Amino acid sequence: MRTRLKLKPGQRGTKKLLHQYGDRLVCVRYRYDEDRQRRYKTIELIIDEVEWRPRLRPGTIVYLRVAWDENEIQATIRQAGGRWNRQKRYWELRYDLAQRLRLESRIIGHQRIYG
Repeated sequence: MRTRLKLKPGQRGTKKLLHQYGDRLVCVRYRYDEDRQRRYKTIELIIDEVEWRPRLRPGTIVYLRVAWDENEIQATIRQAGGRWNRQKRYWELRYDLAQRLRLESRIIGHQRIYG
């Protein structure tokens, strides 16, 4: 069986399903079984949604939000090797060091690692 067509919600061939399933509809696929000479229409639905944070490797650079008047925390980050990013206006520090300093609640993002 092979998939010949994958449609996004709102494209021709998905309107009735979009009306039926709403925002839960992710895509519609048309699959073809040459042996049985059948075409199947399948859908992908979102059935559950929960908050999730990706696991970060120890060396991943994370971005920390620290108020301008929190001088002690800034000094601690600087001593641990963190750097202030003037353009983006946040601190950069390795994730394992941020954990050690108990600064996870201040993480606002991380550097994406590809590969």
